[in-house]
Amino acid sequence: MTKEELALEIIRRLKEEYPDAGCTLDYDQAWKLLVSVRLAAQCTDARVNIVVQDLYAKYPSVEALAAAPVDEIEAIVRPCGLGKSKARDISACMKMLMEEYGGKIPKDFQALLKLPGVGRKSANLIMGDVFGEPAIVTDTHCIRLTNRMGLVDGIKEPKKVEMALWKIIPPEEGSDFCHRLVFHGRDVCTARTKPHCDRCVLNDICKKISVEE
Repeated sequence: MTKEELALEIIRRLKEEYPDAGCTLDYDQAWKLLVSVRLAAQCTDARVNIVVQDLYAKYPSVEALAAAPVDEIEAIVRPCGLGKSKARDISACMKMLMEEYGGKIPKDFQALLKLPGVGRKSANLIMGDVFGEPAIVTDTHCIRLTNRMGLVDGIKEPKKVEMALWKIIPPEEGSDFCHRLVFHGRDVCTARTKPHCDRCVLNDICKKISVEE
């Protein structure tokens, strides 16, 4: 089975297993996803979803958050960890959105990368979830699982994993595929415990199983 064939079969099975999988960060406006994904660095999505409720209650718009003192943003987001740098990035990002994009998020990957605190993972998430464009979000689940499955070979650097996956994942499947990897990575193909290979829908085609056998 080629990597392309393996990818298609994995996509098919995960689609059946997690038909409704989507972004686990709560947001009802695009700029809020931008804020949440910055806060999610080294923090759980569940905690971020709680913390941002207070942030948006106090600063309900891009304009309000752009005008907010950085130390006040930090006081609210501190439970997410790395409070100083995250507050600084969020403040600078909102200011840039106001000054250069009229408070809107640019629908351009390279423009997104120029926003403070936005890397390739965040930019891909925005492109996929907000704009419905092809996207591959190489978070820790994606990197761990695609290596175990044999879709990539011992690659740990996020950008290199992303580039390798672009070659074998159909563009229209990338965003949803990565969301399903998050669900599968949390429930079955776990990081901190031994993966639950006995109840994995991929156990007959997964490279990890064949290597161990």
